Amino acid sequence: MPRPLWSGAISFGLVTVPCKLETATERHDVSLRQVHMEDGGRIRYRKTCDIDGQELREDEIGKGYEVSKDTVIPITEQDLADMPLPTAKAIEIVAFTDRSTVDPVQYGAGSYFITADGAVAAKPYVLLRRALERNEKVAVAKFALRGRERLGLLRPLGDALLLSGLHWADEIRSSEEISPPATELTDDEIDGALELMETMTVGSIADLDVTDQYTEALHEVIDAKAEHRTPKPAGGEEKEAAPVVDLMAALEKSVADARERRGEPPGGGEATVHTMPKPKKKAAAKKATPARKTAAKKTTAARRRKSA
Repeated sequence: MPRPLWSGAISFGLVTVPCKLETATERHDVSLRQVHMEDGGRIRYRKTCDIDGQELREDEIGKGYEVSKDTVIPITEQDLADMPLPTAKAIEIVAFTDRSTVDPVQYGAGSYFITADGAVAAKPYVLLRRALERNEKVAVAKFALRGRERLGLLRPLGDALLLSGLHWADEIRSSEEISPPATELTDDEIDGALELMETMTVGSIADLDVTDQYTEALHEVIDAKAEHRTPKPAGGEEKEAAPVVDLMAALEKSVADARERRGEPPGGGEATVHTMPKPKKKAAAKKATPARKTAAKKTTAARRRKSA
């Protein structure tokens, strides 16, 4: 089990839920070291004081705020712990809202599981989780972690509560500075893009069959070098980005390719299988009936009487 990053309580009106924070995600990156290419020696960084040149241990290093080039105000861990901050030891719920109102660009400031701290916290913890499940809202909360106050969203995830850190509004850059110039599009081009989106739509992100191919390839390179062999070639073909000359043609080709991957017929719709009817047996040629032969004889005799 990972060690808790923080301990305190959720403040929900007059309800208090003693809790702890644990990381909700884990990284599987391959850690590469810096080495001297000539002899393979490790490159190490030593922390030294720029006044006396002494190399320092971690327990000898503190924090400070640089007021000017030659003036630094030391800030101790006790100074940070004693700050007059209501959220120093509390996750303060300030409001509830629909999750759809939060722009995804605000996410990215860490995700943390909230665990109930002790048997007494179990009942208010479950109460808050079930209430959030029932009204399908998320809780907007403020909390302090790692030397700063943060904004977050509290929501149920399975049987637990998840706290997703958010960027403050003033931390998000305006998109105006990178927006493209005014561009005209036809309705056909927009409809083509919508059709392509429809063919690429899945029920949820969990339905996607995607893997971290970079990490897999890096492991293969490392294993091959350790075994003094050539890395195995990657599967599939690398696609080169081609310049878009005809936008509609590119959209139509993309739609056709997407349908082919999904096993759909080129014209759209779902492919169906029909049972072919069995071929009918050819009817035998009918023989002339005796009645027809009799009628033919009578006609011939009548003609002979008239000519006589």
